[in-house]
Amino acid sequence: MPSTLRLLANQAFSRTAGAPLVGGNRVRLLRDARENYPAWLDAIASARKWIHFESYILYSDRAGRMFAEALAERARAGVTVRVLCDWLGSLNKTSRAYWRGLQSAGIDARLFNPLKLAAPLAALARDHRKMIAVDGRTAFVAGLCVGDQWVGDPGRDIDPWRDTGVSLEGPAVADVEAAFADAWAQAGTPLPAEERLVEPVPPVGDVALRVVASMPSTGGVLRMDQLVAAVAERRLWVSDAYFVGGPLYVEALLGAARDGVDVRLLVPGSGTDIAAVQKLTRAGYRVLLEGGVRVFEWNGTMMHAKTAVADGRWARVGSTNLNLQSWLGNWELDVAVEDDRFGAEMEAMYEADLANTTEIVLSHRRVRPTGAVAPGRRRPRGTDGTSRAAAGALRIGNTFGAVLTAKRPVGPAEAMMLLYGAGLALGVATLALVVPTLVAIPLGLFIAWLGLSWGLQSWKLFRTRRRDPPARTEATVAPTDGPREAGRLDRGDG
Repeated sequence: MPSTLRLLANQAFSRTAGAPLVGGNRVRLLRDARENYPAWLDAIASARKWIHFESYILYSDRAGRMFAEALAERARAGVTVRVLCDWLGSLNKTSRAYWRGLQSAGIDARLFNPLKLAAPLAALARDHRKMIAVDGRTAFVAGLCVGDQWVGDPGRDIDPWRDTGVSLEGPAVADVEAAFADAWAQAGTPLPAEERLVEPVPPVGDVALRVVASMPSTGGVLRMDQLVAAVAERRLWVSDAYFVGGPLYVEALLGAARDGVDVRLLVPGSGTDIAAVQKLTRAGYRVLLEGGVRVFEWNGTMMHAKTAVADGRWARVGSTNLNLQSWLGNWELDVAVEDDRFGAEMEAMYEADLANTTEIVLSHRRVRPTGAVAPGRRRPRGTDGTSRAAAGALRIGNTFGAVLTAKRPVGPAEAMMLLYGAGLALGVATLALVVPTLVAIPLGLFIAWLGLSWGLQSWKLFRTRRRDPPARTEATVAPTDGPREAGRLDRGDG
């Protein structure tokens, strides 16, 4: 690519992702828990100053206890250990005894965004990031939480979940640390000054990358993914755990496919941890397949990786799923690497994954599941609940919005969803007519909850205004010794 075009592309990626390209890094691709967990534990054991650990879920199971023991050992040795987990993600998955054990070892543990009666809808914003940073010199960004399902159990014929992460060394570690500092401050007192990296981290390699730390309503990864789809020339291979792509991203994939790009999508098959989301994902297959996108379903247990690789040059690994909740509702963390060697590794891993998939093709028959869970195997436990719920709402909203507004024709693949919606609407209508209180009371309670929360917030704002009245600010024309430029107004410092 000519230098001018490369400069323009770098500028476009920096602005869309909201993250600068940082060179001088060393990056290692880590597949599944068998490579991620040992690397994480080794880094934890080597910590001398601090450990910053952020995860959507930290299960209090065998894997969770293993990490708790490793973190506790470092805390007892005098290392500052901070753990941040999502409140909703950890609900009913992490016991109180587990949290008490962390705190008794001297670990500063926080839960992100617990439910607040004064702001019920604020609970939609979740911390879905998965990262570890040690001493400001090593960091990990991944799609993995900590739990037994990522490890599996060969003795009981339970395969591990398929997932991907990366380890980082070099200047980009500072961006991962900064992302943790932002989320940590959102959950309480900010990090002390001694745990913030103020000096540049020296280069240790030759890999350039971006650390994309997205927050609610920013959409950095969404814009970046659309841009990647727009500039891909030969290949665009995507893996996602809960794919419910909105119209803008789906159109970006279709546009690339129409232009001759080899576009592939890898999603969970029968091993998905929630069948309802798979139905929503499959509802969008026909549009993708008719547009030239190849779709593959994973044949093993849950395929939880969130990755993309384009032209063997650009690659993304992290926590963001391709749905509205991840793009616009969550705190997410991804690494976008621009390196030929790393891109080749990602493509090789993707091709290896395709050996364990079933390709979905168009036919006159409906798309059928790739198979039931094998005898003796357990269906994986659920995770990422908020993302799945919002993803489902997006798909349903797209379908019913098309019916109500007639802005686009509804496809055959959406017939079953419309039937489900019709049944649900008729059921609610019947309840409202026959037993009105069953509908009116829950609706009334929810509206009352909203009213009370808004009233409480307004009362707090009125109190703040009475206590600290806003200072009056006046624009003044500063005196000048000579003629002034027409139309300009000098403002005072107040």
